[in-house]
Parts: sequence; structure tokens; C-alpha cells
Amino acid sequence: MTGATGYVGGRLVPALLESGYRVRCLVREPRKLESRTWRGDSRVEVVTGSLEGEGLSDLMAGCQAAYYLIHSMEVTGEQYAEQDRRLARCFSRAAARAGVKRVVYLGGLGEMGKGLSRHLESRREVEICLAEGGVAVTTLRAAMIIGSGSASFEILRYLVERLPVMVTPKWVSTESQPIAIQDVLHWLVACLAVPETAGKALEIGGSDVLPYRELMKIMAEELGLRPRRILTVPVLTPRLSSLWIHLVTPVSSRIARPLAEGLRNRVVVTNDEARRLMPHDPLSAREAIRRAVAEVDQNDIETRWSVSGAIPGDPKWAGGTRFEDTRTVLIRAGPGAVFDAVCRIGGGNGWYAGDVLWRIRGWIDTLLGGPGLRRGRRNPEQVEYGESLDFWRVIGIERDRSLELVAEMVLPGTATLGFKISPTESGETTLLTMAAGFRPRGLGGLLYWYAVQPFHNLVFGGMLNGIRAAAELAEHRDQRSSSSGSG
Repeated sequence: MTGATGYVGGRLVPALLESGYRVRCLVREPRKLESRTWRGDSRVEVVTGSLEGEGLSDLMAGCQAAYYLIHSMEVTGEQYAEQDRRLARCFSRAAARAGVKRVVYLGGLGEMGKGLSRHLESRREVEICLAEGGVAVTTLRAAMIIGSGSASFEILRYLVERLPVMVTPKWVSTESQPIAIQDVLHWLVACLAVPETAGKALEIGGSDVLPYRELMKIMAEELGLRPRRILTVPVLTPRLSSLWIHLVTPVSSRIARPLAEGLRNRVVVTNDEARRLMPHDPLSAREAIRRAVAEVDQNDIETRWSVSGAIPGDPKWAGGTRFEDTRTVLIRAGPGAVFDAVCRIGGGNGWYAGDVLWRIRGWIDTLLGGPGLRRGRRNPEQVEYGESLDFWRVIGIERDRSLELVAEMVLPGTATLGFKISPTESGETTLLTMAAGFRPRGLGGLLYWYAVQPFHNLVFGGMLNGIRAAAELAEHRDQRSSSSGSG
């Protein structure tokens, strides 16, 4: 199995295990698999290597089938197609030397022709390169894959969530046959047990054929949003479309561009050989979207598009659901003094810094119908779970260790403010970490985050400095009091 750290591969491994197969995963960075629930299964073997490295055939030895789930869309410029061909040839030769009986490849659906996008054309070239080594190749060609965490789903969801009015290119009217990730996994597993699929290119798709604009409509309905207005213009190129997708969604323009180019082509299943050889009733587009939205709402996303690739570390915003501003400060005081200083925020005590800005925000919130700063706080020193601190509410508290707040002000999203207190090894200082988080709702939420971000250094940076000063002063007073008592 190649691509086990990616979106499809990460879900295919447990599906294969469930069907009784043993799986060997070839990965560049094994640590990416450590948190997977199936990692500790005795039937899973993880080996480290590269498709271009020496000894690839040795790593494949003993395997009856090999999955090729690799693509290079994140490579800059036009180089991804060349890299895809090179890697496919390396894999094909190694599979032949290792005695592999079958290669299974997930390619792209689309009719061949002069107007085929570079992305889909590259997928077809990979099919040819994989067959050059002489091993039988089973290619499953699919269009847009709908599932929580897939790049196509993320683009669709964020466009619909954040843009009540959309100016779109004419390709939103092009027909496509999207497929649920569950159906993709079914056919990827089923083909191993059907010898007739060897050496064939099989087309797979969901039960619906519909244009992208209809998918937008369905997405809005499943998200409980008002109908989106879609204005089609003929001049929006794939490059401009990808830059707009990059701005509005978490998906980078490098990934968005080949996806946007692919949407220009009509991608519809033209024969039913896959369903004839491997009978299966796929989900409708609405059901696929509904399931994916439910998984996102329940925070039950098994894999994400952003995890794959040779990257030093995955961003905290992977999936695009949350922004975070994290700051730390080292304080010459014990955890108790730091915790007490943190718990004094709000009410008559103020916020250590930027109090004028806090009051302005409170007035705005009151005018919008929110609680504003009118609630204050119950006690100037003590904080309990569930109580309010101005327009914040305490949702987590652990004495001398942490305090968590959620905003109840009127916002285009959900805001949180958390404090974590950690004593250092020396015992003389304490590390205070503050994280301001925000999950935007719609385009208004996105604009709100960028509008208030310039004030963070004054508000949150000043707050940390104020907490440090208060905690160190309290610690100094306690030490002087103890010294006086001892004397």
C-alpha cells in the first residue's frame, strides 16, 4: 500500500483489514501513522522508503497486490505530470521484480479528447506507465470524491458556507458523477477478489449525474443555509478560480488549480462494467454530502486531504475549521500565583490591557443584542465552572493548571480563550500559554477574524504581560510576608 498517510489510503487500510487481508504500508514518515486506530493491528506492517529509493522491490516482496495511490499535485508549476510519470515507472518496475500479481490504481474519470485537462491527462499517463512493467493493472476511474476531509468536499463546503453570492466560471454547469468515499473504498477492496478486473480500466461513480451548481444547492440545503445565488461568467479561468478557492477555502491554489481544471470536463460513467463485475448500489450525491457533513459536525473525520505529502508538519488549521492565536510567557512565580492572576480577568478587574477596546466591543455586543459587559463577574477573585466573566463563560477549570472560556457575544462564529499553566523544571518559573481560538461561520466569520487580528498583540499580548506582572507582584508579596512572619 502506497499513500497510507493520504486521504483514500488512510481509509483503505482498515477496509482491507476488515475484509481479512494483511497490509504492508510503504511510507516516508511512519510517525504520521502513529495515531491511526489500526496501527497496532498485528496484520499491519509499516516500512519506510521512497518510490525512487533503492530496494523498493525488496520492500514489496511477498505482496500479491500493490495499491498505487500517489499523485504529485502539490509540486509547483507544470512538473507534477512529469513526476507522476517517473514515480509510476519506478513503481511498475519494482512490482514486476518483486513478483506482484496485480497493481490497483485510482485514476480520474473523464472522456478522452482534445479538451482533456492536464490533471486528467496526467492520470491517464500514469495508467500507461504502471502497465509498462508487465504486471496486470486494475484502474478504477472516479470523478469528484465526496467525503469528510476530502479536498473536493472541503472546497464545495467552504464555498457554499462562506459565499451567499458566488461569481463562478461556466464549468459549474458541466455534468459530473460524484462518488462517496464509502463507494470508492468498496470497489477498491472488491476488485481484489474478482480476477476478471485484472488488466481493466473500470469507471465508478455515484447514482447521480448533475452539474457542480446543483451540488452547491444540495450542500447549502444539507448545511441548513439559505439558497446561494450563483452568477456564471465566461471569463473566470482555472487559474483565477484556483486563486479564489485558495482565498476562501483551506485548500491551496496548487491543489485547487488541477481540480478546477478537471471540472471543465464532463466526467460521467460511460459503461457499467464495474457494477456488472462487482455488483454494488452507490450512494446518491445528497446522501454522500449528508454523511460527510454529519462526520464534520461530530468531529469524526477519519482522514484529511491535508495530511498527505512530504511536509515537515501539518498545519493546525488542517480542515480549515479553526483559527488560533497562541502566545506564551515565562513568569517568575509559582503556578498558584499565575492561576490566581488569570482568574482575575473580567468584571471590575478589567482585562489587564486594552480595556478601552474591551468596553467598545462590549457596547457593540449590547447594541447587537448580546450580553455585552453588563454581567460582570460574581466574585472579583474566585471563578467557578459555568459562571460568566462579562461576555465569556467558564467551560473548563482546573486549579493551578488551566482555565477555558467560550464567548457568548454576538459573533459570526465561535470564539474560545484558553490558559494553560505549566511549571518549569527549575521550579522557579511558570510557563503560561494562552490560545485565542475562532471557528468562523460563513464569509462574515472569515472577514471578522482578519479584521480583529491586528488588535491581538495589544489585547492578548498586553493581557499576558499584565498577568505576568500581577503574578510576580503577588509572589513577591507572599515571599515578603513569609519572611516577616519567620522573623
